[in-house]
Amino acid sequence: MGQYLPVVALTILAVLFGALSFVASKLLAPRRPSLAKDAPYECGIVPSREPPERFPVSFYIVAMLFIMFDIEIIFIYPYAANRAELGAFAFWEMFAFSVVFFLAFVYVVARGALDWGPLAKARRLVDGVSATRTTTTTIRRVGLDGRLGDDQAA
Repeated sequence: MGQYLPVVALTILAVLFGALSFVASKLLAPRRPSLAKDAPYECGIVPSREPPERFPVSFYIVAMLFIMFDIEIIFIYPYAANRAELGAFAFWEMFAFSVVFFLAFVYVVARGALDWGPLAKARRLVDGVSATRTTTTTIRRVGLDGRLGDDQAA
């Protein structure tokens, strides 16, 4: 226990220094609030609108989706490396984990995690194709320049 005494002493000193610095700054700092001091600073550019108070919920849902994928990879990699040694118990554990993960993924997608921005309107294919275009006028055969075709080979 004596070997940890310096670590404990430094931890106590660090906590005391942080607490004393915080208290001293609250007591000694001048308090002169103004609108200019409270405004957000963006590299000298005056903001044209108020910043949003909250992130959209979909941001947090995507963040949770990212964390879910990270955890899935962290748990599947050791199983994949030692699958033969772990046996059937580990297989069923990984199966149960994957089912829970899949259900959570379906829930997150159903809540709109992947719906970003305005909905894109589907374009009809007929609207973008003109009647004068054919495969012979729009597709260039690469590598056939100067070669004899089947009708010219004879």
